[in-house]
Amino acid sequence: MKKSKWYGAILAFAFVSTKLYAQTNVQSLNEVLIQGNRLQIQLSEQNRNVDVLTAEEIQKLPARSINELLTYVSGVDIRQRGPFGTQSDISLDGGSFEQTLILLNGIKITDQQTAHNTLNLPVPTEAIERIEILRGPAARVYGINSLTGAINIVTKSPAASAIFANVFAGTNFKKNEEDSEQMYNGRGVQLGGSVTYDKHNHQLYTSHESGTGYRYNTAYHNNRLFYQGQVKPNEQHKIDVLAGFVRSSFGANGFYAAPGDKESKEIVNTTLASVKSKHLLNERLTLSPQIGYRYNFDDYRYYKHDLSKARSKHYSHALNAEVNGDYRLNFGEIGFGAEIRYDEISSNSIGKHERENYGLYTEFRTDKIDNVNINLGAYVNYNSIYGWQVFPGLDFSYLLKPGFRFVFNSGTSQRIPSFTDLYLQQAGNIGNANVVSETAYQVEGGFKYNTERWSAKAIVFYRNIDDFIDWTKTDLINPWQANNVGQLRTTGFNFQTQYLWSNEASRWSINLGYTYLYPEFKDQPENVMSKYKIENLKHQLVAKLSWQYRQWSVLLAERYNERISYRDYFITDLRASFNHKQFDYYIDFQNIFDKTYIEAAAVPMPGRWLSLGVKYRLGF
Repeated sequence: MKKSKWYGAILAFAFVSTKLYAQTNVQSLNEVLIQGNRLQIQLSEQNRNVDVLTAEEIQKLPARSINELLTYVSGVDIRQRGPFGTQSDISLDGGSFEQTLILLNGIKITDQQTAHNTLNLPVPTEAIERIEILRGPAARVYGINSLTGAINIVTKSPAASAIFANVFAGTNFKKNEEDSEQMYNGRGVQLGGSVTYDKHNHQLYTSHESGTGYRYNTAYHNNRLFYQGQVKPNEQHKIDVLAGFVRSSFGANGFYAAPGDKESKEIVNTTLASVKSKHLLNERLTLSPQIGYRYNFDDYRYYKHDLSKARSKHYSHALNAEVNGDYRLNFGEIGFGAEIRYDEISSNSIGKHERENYGLYTEFRTDKIDNVNINLGAYVNYNSIYGWQVFPGLDFSYLLKPGFRFVFNSGTSQRIPSFTDLYLQQAGNIGNANVVSETAYQVEGGFKYNTERWSAKAIVFYRNIDDFIDWTKTDLINPWQANNVGQLRTTGFNFQTQYLWSNEASRWSINLGYTYLYPEFKDQPENVMSKYKIENLKHQLVAKLSWQYRQWSVLLAERYNERISYRDYFITDLRASFNHKQFDYYIDFQNIFDKTYIEAAAVPMPGRWLSLGVKYRLGF
């Protein structure tokens, strides 16, 4: 089908269709409605293994980007190639960086070129209401590429008109190798505002962040622009619009081809736009459409001072439309939906390619049986390259006593190879058009406990991924090539607990999360070198202690990581802040004890880093 006709078909599909999504203005964490694309379920009643990072915690953490925020969630593996939100790979519970689906308000953010750029998002942390982390295969809920789970970033809906500003700067107090007259440093400014009316509201944010980096050729310049608006003519109908642009430019020393890429640079421009609407047709039926578009330009310069050599330029477009619905019965709820997606890429190292994807969803949920909650359904997928596939799923819980619940989940999913996996042609990396989709099956079970002050959960899971995709080679001379390398079987354990206590003057909270992973490869080729499969975490511990006294707030975070192929290490971070009227003054200490460690490729992460900042917010 020609591109113009395909775009027209998607637009027609979106405007004649209708999708449900949840209001996010909730008061208690246990009352948070998790944004499934059809059925909305309170966190306390979720049968799945779900974590939520709230706006309150986001404001206290010593982080300024989504990448950095997610490092404080156990089971989420952020492999940063550069600090301060420059570039990161993300995975859940031992999967690869291509196997986790990212969503923004339920809109899928996938990069058909490579998942290295998925987190290149225009959303500032100030605009985030919460981040939902759904573990395990999630095709039944979100469709393709949610092989090991999904992360949904939910933005705020403003309650009043306001203006916002954030100014910050930091350094590691080490001499800049490219300019011995100054120290490595970074700085930034973020501006935003919202206006609210009876039937519509609007938000606009912009930011600039730049710095000299923290070692040779790691300087960066990031610019972001983000708009979100809502029109609500009455209680039965509303329309949400968002649009954003981000330009990231950074030195890529060691990112992909160390040590030869010492002088490399990368520029990534991403544009996002979406429209979604909710229509409450009657007391039983809710329908809503959504349409989303993503454009990405990736310009990788192996020699930043000589653009005539070894330069890769990739232009990619993705257009997605969905219709979802919820029909409420006397004995439960039925969720249903359909989606269509078009991907294309034009690249001097990948070529020109396109593909189409179609999907159908169906779910049924009931809590009408005493103490029992059941949710089952399936996702039916057709891809223009890989044909038809079906992915069923079931989750179940039993309330043993108030606040104490046994949970069980079984699900399946797939990950379609990226265009890089299939078609890349470079001196050191070669795609493979014969690579097939990864498929996964996971089963998990455990217990959840929730009270007003204390919450805890313990989940054990087993996951089997067939046709695992890795980049391999047989010796040091040959290039890396994408291949299906057999099965990856992972047994894991997640534990999470939080305790809150307070009095008239102060408030305390302690949060502890631990993840253990035991991956085992089956049917893998012998005598081959692997690029990605041995980077998985084995042990991960995240502890956070928060204290608030009147206008003072302190959060201390301790992170412990041990990878299969790398030594273990502890990282200690702290943020202290003071509020005075409309101003928040804060100081961040990251990597307080100056630990040396690597998260991805051959990129050593920054040592000790100190930042100072001030935020201003004025409501009208």
